[in-house]
Amino acid sequence: MDIIECINDFLWGFPLLILLMGTHVYFTLKLHFPQRSLWRAIRLSLGRAEEGGHNLSPFSALSTTLAATLGTGNIIGVSTAVALGGPGAIFWCWITGILGMATAYSECYLSVLYRDCRPNGTYVGGPMYVLKNGLHKYMSGSLYALCTLIAAFAVGCTTQANSVSQAAAGTFHLSPHFVGITLALLTGAVILGGVRSIGTLCERTVPAISFFYLFGCLLLLILYRRQLPTAIIWILKDAFSFTGLTGGAAGATLQHAVRYGIARGLFTNEAGIGTSAIAAAASHTKDPHIQAYVSMTAVFWDTVVMCLITGLVIVSNMLYDPASTSGVAQTDLTAAAFAHLPYIGNAFLTISLAAFAVTTLIGWSYFGEKATEYLVGNKGIPYYKLVYVLMIYLGAIIPMQLVWQCTDLINAFMVIPNVLALFLLRHKIKP
Repeated sequence: MDIIECINDFLWGFPLLILLMGTHVYFTLKLHFPQRSLWRAIRLSLGRAEEGGHNLSPFSALSTTLAATLGTGNIIGVSTAVALGGPGAIFWCWITGILGMATAYSECYLSVLYRDCRPNGTYVGGPMYVLKNGLHKYMSGSLYALCTLIAAFAVGCTTQANSVSQAAAGTFHLSPHFVGITLALLTGAVILGGVRSIGTLCERTVPAISFFYLFGCLLLLILYRRQLPTAIIWILKDAFSFTGLTGGAAGATLQHAVRYGIARGLFTNEAGIGTSAIAAAASHTKDPHIQAYVSMTAVFWDTVVMCLITGLVIVSNMLYDPASTSGVAQTDLTAAAFAHLPYIGNAFLTISLAAFAVTTLIGWSYFGEKATEYLVGNKGIPYYKLVYVLMIYLGAIIPMQLVWQCTDLINAFMVIPNVLALFLLRHKIKP
């Protein structure tokens, strides 16, 4: 644990933060601010599309991406960002989302451009295929696929199951074993149906779950309406402050705000990691521009909207009831805010977290499946699905401190080859 934490402190201290923010800024400028086309991208994502056979529609691809990204990162990840980086971390998380849309566009554009088509007409792609087909680096693609597979078990599987297990135990006093078995059965029933089953469920459930959670947040912001303007000012001031609530050396607070804001922003929207491009490549859309614009909106909904609103709820509650946030665990700041929702607060958050976790489990199962297919072919997929379902159960019952540290480390190893491919193939990306 100490060794991994030291590595993460180094990587996420400056090297990766500079690399990621530099990538976001570079592609924002190179592509002439694709964020300007956000409204067009949203309209494209909601438009009706023709039947795609074994492939996903653009909206199904977007929903699968959101299923994998919306979850503990928006609820618990934002809580840890504020606890470790201060309120200013919300600003840097939000900036990561704004600028990260350009990187997400680039990733998805290349994945559609360099994807493979199977004999049955199914498209498969992602950064591993960009590395293989675009740069002719099969081993680099294999390294990325291996990291994706590990991340599916850690980021997308065990952390989600554990978050639900802890929340259900605290709110409804349910056994972790019962929660783990239930999650495993629900997820297994969906992923056995293949990519179309995953896409159909995601496009039907993700919007409903998101509106449900946002409704609870808006109720809280109405309750905190007097504290909300002060909370916004606090976030902006703390984002550039050299001294924070805890004091410390000059620059320490600013560095922590930047580090945890960007790291948690990346964890939740995955712009720069490249996993959203795996779902984008499965779309039957043949024009890489269209799918890149559609997939770009996932970063907007996930970070610019969801993380920002969650952050405003947390910081407003810190002003509304300071005693409720004093001495609580890093992951409990969101729960402390929702406790003020009359009668149903804790249950509301637990149900939201559980619903998000199930969709995240399903979305990440697809990413891991495509990584397995790249590494060992279709023959390994049944074994992967079996292990994935078993890991859901184990994630619900084991301690997670090490897994959360491993999450940041795995993300780092996925960022480097993905960003390298983006820069080497930058001339292929068109605005």
